[in-house]
Amino acid sequence: MKIAIVGTGYVGLVTGTCFAEIGVNVVCVDTNAEKIDALKKGVIPIYENGLEEMVLRNAKAGRLNFTTSLEECLDEVDVVFSAVGTPPDEDGSADLSYVLQVAHTIGRNLQKYVLVVTKSTVPVGTAQKVRDAIREELERRGVDIPFDVASNPEFLKEGNAINDFMSPDRVVVGVDSERAKKLMTKLYKPFLLNNFRVIFMDIPSAEMTKYAANSMLATRISFMNDIANLCERVGADVNMVRSGIGSDTRIGRKFLYPGIGYGGSCFPKDVKALIKTAEQNGYEMRVLRAVEEVNERQKSVLFDKLARLWEGDMRGKTVAMWGLSFKPETDDMREAPSLVLIDKLREAGCRVRVYDPAAMDECRRRLGEDAVTYAKDLYDATLDADALLLVTEWKEFRLPSWAVVKKLMRVPLVLDGRNIYDRAEMEEQGFGYCCIGM
Repeated sequence: MKIAIVGTGYVGLVTGTCFAEIGVNVVCVDTNAEKIDALKKGVIPIYENGLEEMVLRNAKAGRLNFTTSLEECLDEVDVVFSAVGTPPDEDGSADLSYVLQVAHTIGRNLQKYVLVVTKSTVPVGTAQKVRDAIREELERRGVDIPFDVASNPEFLKEGNAINDFMSPDRVVVGVDSERAKKLMTKLYKPFLLNNFRVIFMDIPSAEMTKYAANSMLATRISFMNDIANLCERVGADVNMVRSGIGSDTRIGRKFLYPGIGYGGSCFPKDVKALIKTAEQNGYEMRVLRAVEEVNERQKSVLFDKLARLWEGDMRGKTVAMWGLSFKPETDDMREAPSLVLIDKLREAGCRVRVYDPAAMDECRRRLGEDAVTYAKDLYDATLDADALLLVTEWKEFRLPSWAVVKKLMRVPLVLDGRNIYDRAEMEEQGFGYCCIGM
């Protein structure tokens, strides 16, 4: 079986590489010639554990290939996955221009049956727009070539994407023909053999499932952050509260960790898009509006705590920041709380020293060389600092040498945005300590 993956971003490259790993012949397509040339040379454009080795292994075996031309490979493939970007428009809706460009390209060049599968996160109704775009091009050519459209949303967590793909808790597939179902069943047969769940449904339900899943997870995060903020005001300990409610099997423990807000490429964009989809259909998602509002406010919580501790006298202070990416095991800074914190600290007149194990280059790309001081390591970041902010819970930040940190800092003050340290231990070692929700 041979498939094409259009788009070599996070979703497309991981999807194509993992399909190649289970024996599928894959050609990854991207209009960015520089990116394709780099991939052919084994240079991976994203940071994801285990991906580089898997790309190199499958490329060497001939199962994974790269090209800039969908037209050239379209006749050779049975399935085309569209994994191009769907960035948010100014009004929060998903921009489908890249998705529809792929559809029009397929319609202009289709010579035989193919199954077109949307892998990108798209609003309900996108599959029909893809179908209409392909038909429009076929009619313009005066030909009648059969094709099907399906939806196969991704549920990959950055930093754990390969494991999520190879050992999924579910695979959601939306189809509206028996032929499409048979093709997708064949493609996912290795997963069926391992008793993983492949859930077939209608296409609109599959499109909605992705948004609903991410919005539910975002809701749990914002709910817990709201509870954490209230805990601080009433003298409760949010970690004990989390343990108490997480023990309820109807609730569970996942995504109940308080912090400084969610970021990344999925939750912010998908919550906005679902709110917009509701608006376009005459309905208001009041819960999700509150989720978004709480999250945006939470990104400033460490700055607000610091401003209160310093009674607003922040100009000239040096602030160390551990972590830039929106979560560990990725260099992704899209919608990251660190960006909000850096902006607020600089506006208040602070000098900012940053360190992240993976996202330093991404930060330079976004902010330039002069906005902050880029430290060599986590200890260098704390040099002469008046406060240290823990922003991303990378493993190497969990057990630092606090004696070294204390010696390097001007003032031993730690604000823990992820609640990974123990207050009693920090205070015993002579640090002032603040965290979230207690």
